[in-house]
Amino acid sequence: MSNSVLITGCAGGIGRALVSQFKEAGYRVIGTDVAECDGALDAFLTCDLARLAIDEGYGRAFSAQLRDALVGKQLSLLINNAAVQILGHMPEVRLADFRRTIDVNLVAPFRIAQICLEHIADKGCVLNIGSVHAVATKPGFVGYATSKAALHGLTRAMAVDFGPRCRVLCLAPAAVRTDMLMAGFEGKPDKFAELESMHPLNRLAEPSEIARFALMLATEAYFATGSTFYLDGGVLSRLHDPE
Repeated sequence: MSNSVLITGCAGGIGRALVSQFKEAGYRVIGTDVAECDGALDAFLTCDLARLAIDEGYGRAFSAQLRDALVGKQLSLLINNAAVQILGHMPEVRLADFRRTIDVNLVAPFRIAQICLEHIADKGCVLNIGSVHAVATKPGFVGYATSKAALHGLTRAMAVDFGPRCRVLCLAPAAVRTDMLMAGFEGKPDKFAELESMHPLNRLAEPSEIARFALMLATEAYFATGSTFYLDGGVLSRLHDPE
């Protein structure tokens, strides 16, 4: 019986890489996003995670759609990849933006994991995509960093709660070379070079590297649950004090 994976945020840079990697590995790939995405998906479900986080009826409807997309099979893996990153310093962060960040990055992964328990196979896996910002951040990331720190905590709590029923893991990358990130550095080669130099490997992660590591966690890390794995290019090991 083939494995099935549900990947949220399938239209983004990491999301597309995850779709490609798991499809290549023989999974039946179901993707979700707010707008339909390109890629070798076996099924696509439109899902507004901000609404999913607050509307139980919407969640029940999504569960029914997921059941149809699974065509009588069980889900092997859920990857909570989707996230929003609304930047702003403390004095200027709007309450609505902070709440949206928490809803999409934390409450929605909780809710979608809760929904997927109805469909996930015994000994299945939930993989949350966290961030180095959960433990070391920078100015302007107060909402994003808070949501990711809470997601890392949710990973541990879910693992304890689910026990042997379902493994729960977290993959926390540093900066990843996605189209969205590169667009932010357009016309700023010096700033991009500076970002790369912050990592001891002197480069950013490629989306494909994140996807390959995710596949390894899903298919090989059978004694791991509640753990966060950092794929950070060494950035969390380095102080940036003046020399």
